Amino acid sequence: MAARRRTCSGSPLKSSVFAAVISIFLFRFFALFPRKETLTLVSEGGKNETVRNNNYIVRFKEYRKAEDHRRYLESELGLGGGWEWIERRNPAMKFATDFGLVAVEATVVERVVAEIEKLEMVKDVNVDVSYKRELLGVSGSGGGGRGGGSFSDGRKRPGKIFTSMSFSEEEEPRHAVAETSNSSIHWGRELLAQKSQVTSLFRADVLWSKGYTGAKVKMAIFDTGIRSDHPHFRNIKERTNWTSEDTLNDNLGHGTFVAGVIAGQDDECLGFAPDAEIYAFRVFTDAQVSYTSWFLDAFNYAIATKMDVLNLSIGGPDFLDLPFVEKIWEITANNIIMVSAIGNDGPLYGTLNNPADQSDVIGVGGIDYNDHIAPFSSRGMSTWEIPHGYGRVKPDVVAYGKDIMGSKISSGCKSLSGTSVASPVVAGVVCLLVSVIPESDRKAILNPASMKQALVEGAAKLSGPNLYEQGAGRVNLFFLRLESYEILKSYQPRATIFPGILDFSDCPYSWPFCRQPLYAGAMPVMFNATILNGMGVIGYVERPPIWNPSDENGNILSIHFTYSEIIWPWTGYIALHMQIKEEGAQFSGEIEGNVTLTVYSPPAPGEKTQRRSTCVLHLKLQVVPTPPRSKRILWDQFHNIKYPPGYIPRDSLDVRNDILDWHGDHLHTNFHIMFNMLRDAGYYVETLGSPFTCFDARHYGTLLLVDLEDEYFKEEIEKLRDDVINNGLGLAVFAEWYNVDTMVKMRFFDDNTRSWWTPVTGGANVPGLNDLLAPFGIAFGDKILNGDFSIDGEQSRYASGTDIVRFPLGGYVHGFPFLDSSESGATQNVLVNSGTGKADSPILGLVEAGKGRIAVYGDSNCLDSSHMVTNCYWLLKKLLDFTSANARDPLLFSQSAKQDMAIYVDDNQLPSRRTDVNFSSYSAVLGRDLICRRDSRFEVWGTKGYNLHVRGRNRRLPGYPIIDLGRGLNSTTVDQSNKRPKVTERRNKGDTQGNHLLGILNGNELDMPVLVTSHWLVPAAIAITGVLLFLSIWRIRQRRRRRKRGSGSGRLGNL
Repeated sequence: MAARRRTCSGSPLKSSVFAAVISIFLFRFFALFPRKETLTLVSEGGKNETVRNNNYIVRFKEYRKAEDHRRYLESELGLGGGWEWIERRNPAMKFATDFGLVAVEATVVERVVAEIEKLEMVKDVNVDVSYKRELLGVSGSGGGGRGGGSFSDGRKRPGKIFTSMSFSEEEEPRHAVAETSNSSIHWGRELLAQKSQVTSLFRADVLWSKGYTGAKVKMAIFDTGIRSDHPHFRNIKERTNWTSEDTLNDNLGHGTFVAGVIAGQDDECLGFAPDAEIYAFRVFTDAQVSYTSWFLDAFNYAIATKMDVLNLSIGGPDFLDLPFVEKIWEITANNIIMVSAIGNDGPLYGTLNNPADQSDVIGVGGIDYNDHIAPFSSRGMSTWEIPHGYGRVKPDVVAYGKDIMGSKISSGCKSLSGTSVASPVVAGVVCLLVSVIPESDRKAILNPASMKQALVEGAAKLSGPNLYEQGAGRVNLFFLRLESYEILKSYQPRATIFPGILDFSDCPYSWPFCRQPLYAGAMPVMFNATILNGMGVIGYVERPPIWNPSDENGNILSIHFTYSEIIWPWTGYIALHMQIKEEGAQFSGEIEGNVTLTVYSPPAPGEKTQRRSTCVLHLKLQVVPTPPRSKRILWDQFHNIKYPPGYIPRDSLDVRNDILDWHGDHLHTNFHIMFNMLRDAGYYVETLGSPFTCFDARHYGTLLLVDLEDEYFKEEIEKLRDDVINNGLGLAVFAEWYNVDTMVKMRFFDDNTRSWWTPVTGGANVPGLNDLLAPFGIAFGDKILNGDFSIDGEQSRYASGTDIVRFPLGGYVHGFPFLDSSESGATQNVLVNSGTGKADSPILGLVEAGKGRIAVYGDSNCLDSSHMVTNCYWLLKKLLDFTSANARDPLLFSQSAKQDMAIYVDDNQLPSRRTDVNFSSYSAVLGRDLICRRDSRFEVWGTKGYNLHVRGRNRRLPGYPIIDLGRGLNSTTVDQSNKRPKVTERRNKGDTQGNHLLGILNGNELDMPVLVTSHWLVPAAIAITGVLLFLSIWRIRQRRRRRKRGSGSGRLGNL
């Protein structure tokens, strides 16, 4: 017993010494990592900002008089308390309303809004968003050319984010080439020696001769107003003002011009429906500003006064202004046919404006008199649906929108161009078509769905443009066999699908589907179509859609459907997820058949049975044998975030008038030219809309990551490491700038939402990418580099790209002497300007990693059509040849580019995440469950992915045996000796403390950190060991004290 006590008494001293050593080590270790600092954002005007009231829209669950809503809030909240009711004096006062406007003091916004939202009768509370647009070419607009919009020289103008809606003849370029279109367009005037009457091009005079002139059609024009005594109009029924200005007149001219296109009667600028009843809603001030609350009141008034058609020549990228968007639904649900401009952000793809991108609205694009898509006309697809799988076909139709003649502000005519001009062309056509139906039958036959059916089924498909440029084609009032006039005249209520056919052999109209055939083993190809239900405002899908192949070859096609079970208002969607079965791996040929869907609606007044209709979507698909792995590229769509809902900044900081990244970042939007190039090069490109755990790496040559903003699940990081090193997956990364100081400088105060807008990330999420690439010893920095360079005679522009700050020994790195435009790069630039030479910045790296190969590049602007200066498709092809097939370009793999020592910086020199932004609000990763979505292979839908423990079992890889549950991600029977690349000693032993911890445990610093346990495990284990030792010492000392008190207490202590 004495010996045992001596042993115990000696151990505390040894343990104390050991604990002291551990403590010193831990202190040194934690000193390596800087503390996260919260950024304090201060306005440029100074630290003290004026406290101001914020206006909020309170939406109620019921329609009541505004006074009743006010009394309700006052009874529940009490008077005062930092809020007050705002009286709205306008023509809608005499009708019930579903919302109220309150002013809330900025200091108590959170508390007051939270209290209001808790009330039983309140639906929600939203900021009163302001709309602003540039009416270019209109007197008093203050516009400055086609670049007019919400941002000028990097600064935000007052008002909601908008796009310019029209421009005059003098302001548009005389010749333009649509560089991002699928075909070049010559913007000439060969057929325009004299201005044409747009009405004659649609043969409106034929309908006039039949007595159809728009009579008794109530046409609502939401714009800048109109003058009561204008000589061009014979039937101005009512003018209403919804703005804060005390006038009904149009002082800008845009509202007058739009009204003239629809219903003007001057011989020089005839409108389509001269007898239409004009209701002019003045919703924009002379400064071209409008608020959501003004629109809501005006929309309610349009519903109460039973308008027939409504034209809205405005638009913008914000499809998340819910009070506005949901009121549009209510407008159409009340049988008002809405026509809206698709936007003037062409020829870029993914630039549809809201509300024209909504399925219940007729979205109108623009063409010239040669039937070419106008370069200014926005292109599809609808980007608000991309996070859910795939966008929808828009515009619905196109119409002439260049050099259109319309009424001047007081008298006379002038010409304007833009989709805000094409929109009233279609609105005028719609007015004329409405008048074709007897007034007593109009409400029974005409509705937003039946009118859209007549327009798209009667449209003339143009040769050249694809379906995301022209929709159904040019509006065809009365010209060809299936013109809209004849369709509507004999219309019977029915449901249809638009587009009604997907034909892979019809190129270029069916682009992008006609550019890449189907094959077995691929990610599902998605096609998203619109259900138009002309039978009623609400409809139901009777049973799941059915695929009916025309022959036995069609049995190798598997289609899963997602669709609207309830169709409201008037429209829904049907999405096809198409996948070739494994037995079709060697099939080559066509598959043809129909998808059928039955829709029913409640009986109309006077009817006793339900209305029922079967929709048909015809498919004609091309199928080829499964391509070799080296030719298959997987595009990561899942980790992309775009505006809205967050302030995602542009990728090129040289672009000062378009500061938001809102074009979708999809293969078929702003990367569509790159997609075409890859197809021309023989690559097959598939889209991954789910986490990395949801694809089988053994099928793909390269995973392509371009301009990504989101974070990564830890399971994704682990799987990608295993896929590259063990399964031979290639990885190609195109990053973007990321600099916290620059992001802080880019913030602005938005007077519309009464809040600070600050970028939630940089051009790309470099800290997230660095986490993903850390297992390979690769990291990007926070420089913002700009400059021109040349490789093998190919000139390129590096536009706001970043640098490489970590890269393993043995890799190949290329650098160039660029200027750093980040805040931290100012000193360097001063030295350069004073004569000091510029050091090369590493921007391109290539390296082997186990069985796989990795290529990284610090800029993606050269792949993005949005603001491209020069393309780098040539470089992309060389990188993919390397990552997919190990084909090495002699120049890229020259001996001079080979690294004889690793590039490395300390951890505290890597870009850090912002601590003042709640990134989880925008992320599909942070705070979310890892789940495979419906754009992944059918066998992993709703699971965590391949070879992960889900629902008690693993999913089987197609064409592979069941995988043992005990192995890791994508486990194989490969020998363990082949799972790791060779570990090489780093030459620059003393360059960092960040990897010094690894050197302590391994004797040598490692070239690839992936080869050891992850960063946190070692220090965590040491810390736990230290704590356990401390507790052991404390317990031993306690026992010794108790023994001195006697044998009884000694026994108690031993317990």
